[in-house]
Amino acid sequence: MADASKHFQLSTFGFQMNDMGRIMAIDYGRVRTGLAVTDPMRIIATALTTVETPMLMSYIKDYCAREEVDEFVVGEAKHMNNTPSESMQYIEPFVAALAAAFPEKKIARIDERFTSKLAFQSMIDSGMKKKDRRDKGTIDRVAATIMLQDYLRTNS
Repeated sequence: MADASKHFQLSTFGFQMNDMGRIMAIDYGRVRTGLAVTDPMRIIATALTTVETPMLMSYIKDYCAREEVDEFVVGEAKHMNNTPSESMQYIEPFVAALAAAFPEKKIARIDERFTSKLAFQSMIDSGMKKKDRRDKGTIDRVAATIMLQDYLRTNS
């Protein structure tokens, strides 16, 4: 194999497959933003971190310099009647800046309704202590992970 970091051999099946870049999910918020990423094979979604929103673009640029990211998934904040929520006035300029900073990367949008509620419920279901569930950064990371899992499920 010429470049072991970019290819692996599935000898059982007798074909070669390229590694793919990760997908990063972004649960954008005015104060802080939850991030989640896939593994390089895009099988598993994992909570990454919570970043103070003013530092978000810098964090993403640093992360993308270290890890291969091919695609971003950004939540769309909507009301129950499917109209954009007030948060979209902050999300749309961020998405435009992300597209300008990474013109070669795909940016997908996903409905983020209920992700925070699902995140909170999943923390309860996992047995997380009440004190730990109060950490809004944890909720943001888990919400980003749920968005990414939904994206993987519907786009596989």
